[in-house]
Amino acid sequence: MIRFLIDEDMPRSTAGALRSIGFECYDARDIGLRGADDQVIFEWAQKENCVILTEDLGFSNTLRFPLGSHKGIVIVRYPGEMSTETMNKILIDTLPPIQEELPNNLTIIEPEKIRIRRRT
Repeated sequence: MIRFLIDEDMPRSTAGALRSIGFECYDARDIGLRGADDQVIFEWAQKENCVILTEDLGFSNTLRFPLGSHKGIVIVRYPGEMSTETMNKILIDTLPPIQEELPNNLTIIEPEKIRIRRRT
């Protein structure tokens, strides 16, 4: 099962929602990474074998975070007016079927669309 590091820009409830379906999750705010630089978050996730789950587009920079150099990065792109409950429900429905494709890749989840940039 995939392990996730939930970035601080995600809702507090996301880690609990994903834990409820069997994923192991760490919230950056709970492990001393609140306000940490992206590089620090990235390094922690690699050390702990975690996929980063974030809304931070900085993690989509494949020059800074090359495909294949990490355990996986998932960027969530939902409209600001979407409720936390709806966002979490979409993640609960979306992540299990694609979990095998997350490692080493950059995955962008948008309403009704998933894009996966794969390591070549």
